[in-house]
Amino acid sequence: MFKLSEQFIDEYKGKQPKWGELGYFVYKRTYSRSLQNGKSEEFWQTLQRVVEGVYTIQKRHCDSLKLPWNAHKAQKSAQEMYRRMWEFKFLPPGRGLWAFDLDLIDKKGSGPLNNCAFVSTDELSTSFTTPFTFAMDMLMLGVGVGFDTTGKNLVTISTPKTTTDIFVVEDTREGWVKLLEVVLDSFIKVNHFPLIIDYSKVRKEGEPIKTFGGTASGPIPLADLIMCIVEIFTNKRTGEFYLLNENNIQDFSKFNFEFESYKITSENIVDVFNLIGRCVVSGNVRRSSELAIGNKDDKEFKKLKQNKEKLIHHRWASNNSVSCEIGMDYLEFSGDTSINGEPGYIWLENARQYGRLKDGITDVDSKVKGFNPCGEQKLESMEMCCLVETFPVNHDTYEDFQRTLKYAYLYAKTVTLIPTHDSRTNAVMMRNRRIGTSMSGITSAFQRFGKRKFFNWCDSGYSYLKNLDKMYSDWLCIPKSICISTVKPSGTIPFLPGLPPGIHYPHSEYYIRNVRINHLSPLLQLYKDAGYQIEKDESVPNTLVISFPIHEKYFNRGKTDVSMWEQLETAAQMQYYWSDNSVSVTVTFSKSEAKDISKALELYETRLKSVSFLPLEDHGYKQAPYITITKEEYEKMISKIKPVKTKEDLHEITDKFCDGESCQI
Repeated sequence: MFKLSEQFIDEYKGKQPKWGELGYFVYKRTYSRSLQNGKSEEFWQTLQRVVEGVYTIQKRHCDSLKLPWNAHKAQKSAQEMYRRMWEFKFLPPGRGLWAFDLDLIDKKGSGPLNNCAFVSTDELSTSFTTPFTFAMDMLMLGVGVGFDTTGKNLVTISTPKTTTDIFVVEDTREGWVKLLEVVLDSFIKVNHFPLIIDYSKVRKEGEPIKTFGGTASGPIPLADLIMCIVEIFTNKRTGEFYLLNENNIQDFSKFNFEFESYKITSENIVDVFNLIGRCVVSGNVRRSSELAIGNKDDKEFKKLKQNKEKLIHHRWASNNSVSCEIGMDYLEFSGDTSINGEPGYIWLENARQYGRLKDGITDVDSKVKGFNPCGEQKLESMEMCCLVETFPVNHDTYEDFQRTLKYAYLYAKTVTLIPTHDSRTNAVMMRNRRIGTSMSGITSAFQRFGKRKFFNWCDSGYSYLKNLDKMYSDWLCIPKSICISTVKPSGTIPFLPGLPPGIHYPHSEYYIRNVRINHLSPLLQLYKDAGYQIEKDESVPNTLVISFPIHEKYFNRGKTDVSMWEQLETAAQMQYYWSDNSVSVTVTFSKSEAKDISKALELYETRLKSVSFLPLEDHGYKQAPYITITKEEYEKMISKIKPVKTKEDLHEITDKFCDGESCQI
């Protein structure tokens, strides 16, 4: 085990970093782990856990291969990594802050440390259940999963053979996945469908989940998933039997399974993935994310979200994007996009041929099949990605930023040293070693440094990362990373230092950020005592709203002040100078710009790998997530607020997910 020196840690004990307005709240609610004494971590303890974990993994790797390891040099390096996290010059992703625990990693592998994954359905004919069971497995670990519909027509769905042998579901993630596998395979006659399913071993709703924290959802979401899959494949309602009886038994013995055989459809594929997502997040104890990628010529895929009943039931569970070809007519899709932001757009040709656009065609990623749910990472099938986030605006010089890049890179590269629990994923990840060194507060950096200077930082920083990757890959005796940089949308991590997420513009200079919280949360009294405005949620029962007044330090323009065209150009410039993976961008547009979306796509189809859109709406909701206020209103609210006192265990959200509000379930 690697340990930071006690003298170094003593410098930080009992202290707090310079939090953003929402920072401490988000940290304690989301990333602080429970301690054995009944309290929860403070930030100095979280960073100690993460940094010691990173360098322990490096030391183990070197020891196992009999490679050089310099303890004095490692101590000095680890201290600088810690210091740069503390100063909010970079941070691991949310998953890293929460899940980088050696006991957890030793038991579960690196799966919980990775942000996102992708799985293709192009091999359904040889391994029908694999994409679906992979997705459920990863979603239950909190990993966001993208998928495609290329498996359409590859297998025949037919009446299953049945068995009266009782299938007993084990109370584990693997047990849930195994039931899904057996049921799905029965519809292509690999297995017999179990007419009697016993869920009595599954822990009851509300009981604690030891490994990942939180509480169990009970067996009903899983039983509902199985029932819905039967409905989808048989095209019949299942009202003939109860979901579960008093003994937690699901009985299909009275159901008529007979139907005429047919080729699996893209609708079937998306529905199964979406129902899995619905099952995983049921009970509001987990969060996750999905991206569905459909063919541009698939009219069935295009209409999926037009079915309001199914949209409300389960099709909300994925953001849907269309796989595009350069030179195509986008008008067919842009009309829908102009209404609700979907579909998004994916250019696999660009993803396969290019790293950074500046470097020209390299064909380095010819095996790419799709994207993660937020669109910043191009991935092969069953590949996962580890991201890390830098904050350029928190640096005074490029030399200081370059130094930060070293430690951000080291964090992400170290995660690639740890195998996942899935051998198929390891076969891809150990070869590609793909990582994503990202940035947040990009628009703040524009304001502080100027765009041209910042793009120069990106260009020089990328070259520096490539040199680092060669040096450290040689030291660790592993392959160089196939791609190393990205722009992720970010989620709550930028709240810690108080910066706008990813490449996006802030809401306004002064605004209220409303955050929902359960009415029983121990955080409530702390923030009430500190003077924050708290009121009941007008729409959701047992929920309260805490209002955080926010002032953007490096403000120039808000999201309503920036045109669709400028946002697209900014994303294209970051794709050119920085990201060899992709750039996650949700372009907001006004009503007057909606008609030009197809024209914009024609102009940017060779300069982007993915893009999504979102209409700007004057919704007028009283408790909206973002509400513009004046400087005077901000100062009045701030004058009533006192520092928040620390307390015992406050952690309440556990499983982490693809970082980005637009792609969270």
